[in-house]
Amino acid sequence: MKRSCTGMKASVALLAMGVIALGDDTVTLKPIASGAMKKMGGYMPQRLTLSAEKPEGLGKTPDLAAPMYGVLTFGPKDSATRIIVVVDEPEGKPARLYVDSNGNGDLTDDAAAEWVGKPSPGRDGKTYTMSSGGANVTLKYGKAEFPAHLGMYRFDKTDSAREALKDILLYYSDYAQEGEVKLGEQSYKVLLVDQFASGDYRGNDGPRGSGVSFMIDVNKNGNFERRGEIYDIRKPFTIAGVTYAIGEVAPSGATFTITKSDIKVAEILPPPDLSVGAPIIGFTAKTTDGIERNILKSYRGKLVLIDFWATWCGPCIAELPNLIPAYETYHEKGLDIIGISLDQANMSEKLASFTDEKKMTWPQVYDGKFWQAEIAQLYGVDSIPRAILVDGDTGKIVATGDNLRGEKLAKTIEAELAKKKTP
Repeated sequence: MKRSCTGMKASVALLAMGVIALGDDTVTLKPIASGAMKKMGGYMPQRLTLSAEKPEGLGKTPDLAAPMYGVLTFGPKDSATRIIVVVDEPEGKPARLYVDSNGNGDLTDDAAAEWVGKPSPGRDGKTYTMSSGGANVTLKYGKAEFPAHLGMYRFDKTDSAREALKDILLYYSDYAQEGEVKLGEQSYKVLLVDQFASGDYRGNDGPRGSGVSFMIDVNKNGNFERRGEIYDIRKPFTIAGVTYAIGEVAPSGATFTITKSDIKVAEILPPPDLSVGAPIIGFTAKTTDGIERNILKSYRGKLVLIDFWATWCGPCIAELPNLIPAYETYHEKGLDIIGISLDQANMSEKLASFTDEKKMTWPQVYDGKFWQAEIAQLYGVDSIPRAILVDGDTGKIVATGDNLRGEKLAKTIEAELAKKKTP
């Protein structure tokens, strides 16, 4: 693979950081102009401060009644484009958004920006209008140009509960670079995301990280998980036991290199598939009553609810008025529960007295490891309460999430027990 002098210098720098060249390690991606936010599964809002002062370089404008101005610096650090943004908010009339998408200082030759107001009640009972939309802008990298969509929104400037945001427009990247990467013997779908919406995929140095995320669909489920599948482009990451580093990133993000690194970092596994229809993850654990239970063998002919909770968890306790009656009603009809306690060390006596007082008569697994509880780690649990309903015969998940909360819990259990009785 041919390299420029700049590329050779970058490679030497990588070697000095413990990176081992793999040979033809260049990755080429394709741009997504819009709709990337849904693929990312979220966004990182950035702030643009607005003022009544007309910015330098603004030429022709449409008729404006009550404009607030801001300027985005967008694109490669060494040749960024100034993009002027105007929010016109006349009292008693719909707000309008104008974006100098091509960066020429003329607000009359750009495609219309999207800007829709949505009224909703505020904390004080008054009605406020939040506006949202965005605009397509042009990313320029030398002679190459890429369209890119910026999502934008703004809270009502008169909302006293959001006083700190009265002069702020929030924006985020709805664009990305997309493709596939081969690591070892496996190919993975990837996204390269400009989280700070700067227009430069090389990222920054700073306490907030580089601002550029490399997303890898490690478990190949079509999504990019928050845990184990999102990495800072300037930091090494480990997949399938091998640590890699990214280098020689083009400002556009269209190309970069992936090389092996001998600077080892711990591998963070993505959460397991715990969707309805997926097989449950097997485990054997001794409950606080001294009985060893196997989630795949101990509940034949039953429905079993795996309940992740803790005595310190307010929302967990709030679910008990739903959980306890459901157990009392359906236990004799084929429902079992196994609690997985995320209580801290030396809390076994409190756990016992709490479950006794609340008449939680089902078995509990407790190892005193708090968020690092072994079964919680196995299931990738990062919030509680968390419940999973499993068919003890098939070992498959039949319900999760909101269907096991509140009034829906009993209805879901009743429906799934009826299915088991149906030949």
